[in-house]
Amino acid sequence: MKIDNAKKLIEIARNAIKTRKMVETNFKEKRGVFVTLETFPERELRGCIGYSEPIFFIGEGVQKSAISAAYEDPRFPPLSNEELEKIIIEISILSNPEKIETNIEEKILQKIIPGKHGLILKSRYNNGLFLPQVWEKISEKKNFLNELCIKAGLNKECWKNPNVDIYKFQVDAFVEKEPKGDIIKK
Repeated sequence: MKIDNAKKLIEIARNAIKTRKMVETNFKEKRGVFVTLETFPERELRGCIGYSEPIFFIGEGVQKSAISAAYEDPRFPPLSNEELEKIIIEISILSNPEKIETNIEEKILQKIIPGKHGLILKSRYNNGLFLPQVWEKISEKKNFLNELCIKAGLNKECWKNPNVDIYKFQVDAFVEKEPKGDIIKK
């Protein structure tokens, strides 16, 4: 995505958070999207919500995700007006998830590229998702998968279970350098 379009999407996200209202946009491709909010300058997570499947047009998904990340992420209290002026917004547009078609531990690990692939883990009743950006905090493949299992509410090594499906995806991600500042591609 071009920086001009990324800048517009971040403006749309910030406006959706501020007004809690949706507007019509020109971003009409259906894709999975995530909106991540971080404190500035600390860069600590303040909210992250999104859709792994392409069920909404990008513009609609970004607005829904932004509002949810600000006010409905169960890990954090709702964002205050003062905080809104101090957060940076990151948007990740997801490729379509691709199932890793093996249950053999070594082959699963071979199919995952740290820093490039985000992962979705699905079992019958639970699922979890890590964006590729999480590799910045968890750089080892087995630890990444173990932490994803825990996030999904499953046992630490559930990814080795043949009843658990793993999907990989990539993102087109961009973030503000500072609140309402220049946009950079991640």
